[in-house]
Amino acid sequence: MKWIVGLGNPGSNYEKTRHNVGFMMLDALADRHGIKFGPSKCKALIGEGFIGSDKVVLIKPMTYMNLSGESVRAYMDYYKAKLEDMIVVYDDLDTEIGKIRLRYQGSAGGHNGIKSIIQHTGIQVFDRIRMGISRPEPGFAIVDYVLSNFPKKENELLKHMIEQACDAAEFSLDHTFEQTMAKFNG
Repeated sequence: MKWIVGLGNPGSNYEKTRHNVGFMMLDALADRHGIKFGPSKCKALIGEGFIGSDKVVLIKPMTYMNLSGESVRAYMDYYKAKLEDMIVVYDDLDTEIGKIRLRYQGSAGGHNGIKSIIQHTGIQVFDRIRMGISRPEPGFAIVDYVLSNFPKKENELLKHMIEQACDAAEFSLDHTFEQTMAKFNG
């Protein structure tokens, strides 16, 4: 059983921010497959269902981005979930808006949500779907940028990127992550 963790911040004031593309992707994936998020468990909103014949769990940590690892660890410990079955979906400053990049290992690259997951699992090897948000213009503070909403002019790119990330997650259920990377990293 795969479990897909989308990173973001809880609360309506963060809902449409760049930092919340992980939540946006999970919402789109849940809509595609009629999966509903239930009450909070393991410091997260959890939706369980099927994508085709594959059972999946969608997880939105409610800990705020910097503590995402607490929720991941709580889920792993409670459900005896394996790290090799996890996919983490999150925003990436080093990927152009509208594009996704998949990888299965590496450092946090300055992303505090990933840093927290690495701290709480003790490992850097797990499947990731990075969703591009591009870097801000010089002089624009990173923290303000990632917590800002997407401008209207990026709506089509955002929509396409969310669809691509959903497609990649679905494909990975029946293929190795290496095959998924080969197909979606272009």
